Amino acid sequence: MEGEITMLQKKIINPESTWNPQNAGFSHLQPFSQGLTVSADGVTFVFLAGQVSLDREGNVVGKNDPALQTRKTLENMKALLDEAGATFKDVVRLTVFLKDMSQIAEVQKVRAEFFPHNPPPSTTIEVSKFVNDDLLIEIEATALISKK
Repeated sequence: MEGEITMLQKKIINPESTWNPQNAGFSHLQPFSQGLTVSADGVTFVFLAGQVSLDREGNVVGKNDPALQTRKTLENMKALLDEAGATFKDVVRLTVFLKDMSQIAEVQKVRAEFFPHNPPPSTTIEVSKFVNDDLLIEIEATALISKK
C-alpha cells in the first residue's frame, strides 16, 4: 500500500574503540547498549546513550577537569556516530547532564569545537550524582541520517 512504512530495522552500536558498558568497572550490571540505529524508508535515526569520559578500559579521563571530560565524552560520541554512518552535523538533539552548573562555560567552549556551526537544540540539567563519582558530565544525543 502507498504510504506504508516498511519494517523497521534496528542495529546495536557498540564500537570496540569506546568503553563497553559491561566492562566499565561498575559494581552492578549495566543493561544497555551504547547506541542504536533504527532505519525505515531511507531514514535512519541514531539514538546514543549518555556518553561519559571513560577510556576503552573504563577508566575516567580528566578527573576534576570539566573541559577534558567534555572532550573525551564527545570523542566517544564521535566513535559511535562514525559506527552508525553519521557525523556531528547529523545530530538533531543533545541532552547534557552536569554535576556542577557553574562549569557550563568550560563545557560549552569545548562543545563549540565539535558543533561550530548550526548547533543542535540542547538541554542542560544539573544532577547530583553519576554512576561513578569522578564523572562530571554525561551527554546523550539523537541524530538523523536521510539517504533520500
